[in-house]
Amino acid sequence: MHFILITPQIRNKSVLMKSDCMQTTIYQERKKDPIEMFHSGQLVKVCAPMVRYSKLAFRTLVRKYSCDLCYTPMIVAADFVKSIKARDSEFTTNQGDCPLIVQFAANDARLLSDAARIVCPYANGIDINCGCPQRWAMAEGYGACLINKPELVRDMVKQVRNQVETPGFSVSIKIRIHDDLKRTVDLCRKAEATGVSWITVHGRTAEERHQPVHYDSIKIIKENMSIPVIANGDIRSLKEAENVWQITGTDGVMVARGLLANPAMFAGYEETPLKCIWDWVDIALELGTPYMCFHQHLMYMMEKITSRQEKRVFNALSSTSAIIDYLTDHYGI
Repeated sequence: MHFILITPQIRNKSVLMKSDCMQTTIYQERKKDPIEMFHSGQLVKVCAPMVRYSKLAFRTLVRKYSCDLCYTPMIVAADFVKSIKARDSEFTTNQGDCPLIVQFAANDARLLSDAARIVCPYANGIDINCGCPQRWAMAEGYGACLINKPELVRDMVKQVRNQVETPGFSVSIKIRIHDDLKRTVDLCRKAEATGVSWITVHGRTAEERHQPVHYDSIKIIKENMSIPVIANGDIRSLKEAENVWQITGTDGVMVARGLLANPAMFAGYEETPLKCIWDWVDIALELGTPYMCFHQHLMYMMEKITSRQEKRVFNALSSTSAIIDYLTDHYGI
């Protein structure tokens, strides 16, 4: 199976999805099947969808350090379908960006299926965000409010399944849990019956922010499912990932902030190695990463390896050249 790109625009070796031209070109076959990974019996290590952060350059970096599967940042399906500008700014990929899941915020089955059809040639699957607890998302009918609307989730999954005929294209959901876990298990069973490929469970309710993650709840959900389940929440090291995987019995773990702080986490590093920082500089410059994003990622990566004074100086830098000079002077990079 090959994927066809509709007129890709090449910029710094990345492929920007453009929807208004007619030429086609063959895209590299996406050989890595996430479903096969989940059935391998091995821990599947997943980079979470992170607004502003889990974009192509960062996905490229974590893949170098043993990350098995990456998600895009959450994209609002309605905007993506209706606006060429939104498509061009929100979704960027290239041949090495595989396997890839595109996460959408949606509350309309038709718009979601339209968005899925657009990204189908470029990705291994889509994920429906049913877990974002931010007020703006829930006010728009996105995110965690969907765990209380199992019929809508069912309809969205069915519509995507009916409209996207590409073999192996996955449709997954990412959820939070209810106070009454029976409701969550019921939601997951209904999603499984509808044809969901796997479910990612963040082990907190929509109201919880920094409370301990309910890994016991994730375990119960997994025990009630036949499809793969991914555990998510407060995983900061490979050792913690392996421990959560063992105690929950899940098929993989998804990490967000832990990877921001240490993109080499899944490779077993306790803190960001200097080689990883060097890799980020190379990747970010090659892919034309905006300065703010370039700088912000480095601030996260260097949090544990810099003193308070060094942080003040580094965080105040205002240009790419100043950052490279600083790294060269202080770390020989």
